[in-house]
Amino acid sequence: MAKCTVCFRHCEIPEGGTGFCGARTCANGIVTAANYGRITSLALDPIEKKPLSRFHSGSTVLSVGSYGCNLRCPFCQNYGISWSEKAMKLAETAEAVTPDELAHAAENCKGHGNIGVAFTYNEPLVGYEFVRDTAKLVRERGMLNVMVTNGTAEPAILEELLPYIDAFNIDLKGFTDSFYSDILKGSREQVMRFIERAARSAHVELTTLIIPGGNDGEDEMREMCGWIASLPGGTDIPLHISRFFPRFRMTDRPATDVAHIYRLADIARETLKYVYTGNC
Repeated sequence: MAKCTVCFRHCEIPEGGTGFCGARTCANGIVTAANYGRITSLALDPIEKKPLSRFHSGSTVLSVGSYGCNLRCPFCQNYGISWSEKAMKLAETAEAVTPDELAHAAENCKGHGNIGVAFTYNEPLVGYEFVRDTAKLVRERGMLNVMVTNGTAEPAILEELLPYIDAFNIDLKGFTDSFYSDILKGSREQVMRFIERAARSAHVELTTLIIPGGNDGEDEMREMCGWIASLPGGTDIPLHISRFFPRFRMTDRPATDVAHIYRLADIARETLKYVYTGNC
């Protein structure tokens, strides 16, 4: 039995077992990343798809994902490649990719406008060791690193990654503790600390998916944007406000009204300089 220290859960993992995320295991009394180098998805994407709208626009980035996640969003878009049983079983039996192999693949894509590697699709923080080791080699090749994350990690984990990560898109999924704890099984406080620290050392953009009846209040948007503006360089932090569609385990409500997305975006622009709408 050993305690995992990646996120607020601090899972006590039995020998050979896995934590809540499904990606961290206990081997010989030590917690390690069972998903190290186990790739479920790999694609050369436009940087704007991460989404990053104010970071090397017009370029591409080699996007890579494994399996495992420390949240349980009922509207998850990447469940099939992130924390489904099928994805985990396939990845566990696949031949592992080394950090050097992935960094080399990124370098080979330079001719297609590639600027580096984006760690995305699943939650990269639950396999932060592979992110750290790969990102260091990517940097040594003169390329950049991007992380698309839910921001659910302890400060020590972020500090290990910050020397190598150039840009983050972080999900700020709502701005109430109840939404995070009851719907996502997460911690808003931990995400806010993560965002605040990342914004001091790297380019940061934020994304909020607007769920009807969940996090779609105008007062909540004003409060959230006020907090974002209070961060270092906060008014310059881009916010992506995205439209929800019923899927996965949340099919009990309609897609977000497009007019409401635009209304929330206008509210965000009262405080923030760069606000983008998505899925409209």
